[in-house]
Amino acid sequence: MILKSIDEIKKIRESAQLVSKTLGLMAKEIKPGVTSKYLDQIAEEYIRDNDAEPGFKGYQGFPNSLCVSINNQVVHGIPCDNPLLEGDIISIDCGVLKDGFYGDHAYTFIVGEVSDEIKKLLNVTKKSLYVGIENMEENKRVGDIGFAIEEYIKPYGYGIVKELVGHGLGKNLHEEPEIPNYGRKGVGKLLKSGTVIAIEPMINLGTEKIILDDDGWTFNTADGLPSAHFEHNIAIIEGKPELLSTFQFIYEELGIVSNEEDQFKNFFI
Repeated sequence: MILKSIDEIKKIRESAQLVSKTLGLMAKEIKPGVTSKYLDQIAEEYIRDNDAEPGFKGYQGFPNSLCVSINNQVVHGIPCDNPLLEGDIISIDCGVLKDGFYGDHAYTFIVGEVSDEIKKLLNVTKKSLYVGIENMEENKRVGDIGFAIEEYIKPYGYGIVKELVGHGLGKNLHEEPEIPNYGRKGVGKLLKSGTVIAIEPMINLGTEKIILDDDGWTFNTADGLPSAHFEHNIAIIEGKPELLSTFQFIYEELGIVSNEEDQFKNFFI
């Protein structure tokens, strides 16, 4: 685990906030008929116009700036020319490299109107993210985060993806420690002030099992049912979790009023 100084955390926050603004731009553009390739193009233009580089493009050979995963696609979907349809859900995962540090987070959007069942999946998945963040405190362990997420999800009967996990974040897009969305209390790496991680529950409506697509990138649910994905970047400062990313730019575009992030904005930086 690479602990970060306050100055380094400030740079990570700047990158994370640019990702947040990019996701806000996506919220403005997402509607039936729009293609994920179009979203990818305008996201890349926006990131470069803000003196940064897309964090994903070229990473281990990934061809695009956004990971766009639709309906039963879990993560790492490749943007394409297929138009979005009424009732789709679309997870957009975006990364930015600015001044030598990465930001990387994700949000699952709805396209038009979706069923109550899907809305519940998205709401529960997003809530589990904040439950995980609540357990990101100094002297707790990685297992405490995963345990809290798993315990929150269990009563709903959803599938928690096991093969894909959150991660440390800094000068590298993926650093130690790995952050599973399941686990046991009191096990795993010790969390300390200066820890910066990405927590990202990936929760399926049905089975937890996933299948890698022939494209070598896209993970799909094994039963074809929808999957939700939400991700934040967080630092431990003075023993407490501090959000570096935000969904507020998304909410401003969608007209949503939310105080869900308030307890994690301690304004240490």
